[in-house]
Amino acid sequence: MENMVNVFLFGKKYEVPSSLTIMGAMEYAGYQLVRGCGCRNGFCGACATIYRIKGERELKACLACQTKVEEGMYVATLPFFPLVKQVYDIEKVPVSEAVMMQLYPEIYSCIGCNACTKACTQGLNVMQYIAYAQRGDFEACAEESFDCVMCGVCSSRCPAGISHPQVGVLARRINGKYLAPKSEHLENRVQEIKDGTFEKLIQALMQKPVSEMKELYNNREIEK
Repeated sequence: MENMVNVFLFGKKYEVPSSLTIMGAMEYAGYQLVRGCGCRNGFCGACATIYRIKGERELKACLACQTKVEEGMYVATLPFFPLVKQVYDIEKVPVSEAVMMQLYPEIYSCIGCNACTKACTQGLNVMQYIAYAQRGDFEACAEESFDCVMCGVCSSRCPAGISHPQVGVLARRINGKYLAPKSEHLENRVQEIKDGTFEKLIQALMQKPVSEMKELYNNREIEK
């Protein structure tokens, strides 16, 4: 028989298979997930979760779709965290430190507590990419924040009220728009798509079953 563990979901005790993720355990226990489930593969950041193991003091953060249940785990999912999302026109933002001061001045209130980094569900050095943003080093900030899934856990733990994921998005947009070297072959391919060069091919692909699409994807030729 499969090994079972005792977990507490929203304060109620359940016995679930130890092989399940937190998300799988919720469904095993009878919860119908209509929010906070997203892609189920760790890319969308919708299933931000906090938990504590019985007998331990540390409160941990994770993504429910990636983290397996443990004996004595107390679980609570996080609601959508209200990040500050400024509106701007990427065609007009200045490529200077001033844009961060204008749109996200709270980053200069960072006290260096590193709570954001400790809370990150992706293991990113969040405080470091905020430091890059403070200095106007958008390329470094974009690189350091590249794997952010926008779950908002870092911001929920920040005493300065910084919206770290949105700062990272702005840096990546500025880097992609103005700083990163242009890819000529990519621009040519985009133009070909706009011209309808691949219309028949796309239509043919859309008619294929999912299994064949996966096979084509897994065996595709990857450009080096």
